[in-house]
Amino acid sequence: MKLLTDLFSTDYGLMSIIGIGFMLCMAAFFVRMFLVKMNEPPTPHPATGAHAGLGNNLPPSH
Repeated sequence: MKLLTDLFSTDYGLMSIIGIGFMLCMAAFFVRMFLVKMNEPPTPHPATGAHAGLGNNLPPSH
């Protein structure tokens, strides 16, 4: 019972609750973000799309 009293009534106990709550919220945010990113279809890289037809856009050499 003393542990719960210290946890909810002291400054270090409240800071521990806040820290644990913040870490749990961060973990939930990252899990959600990674799941959404994994399910997105891949998009082509814009730099590689411009160089895909590198030899086709050159003027003919005589």
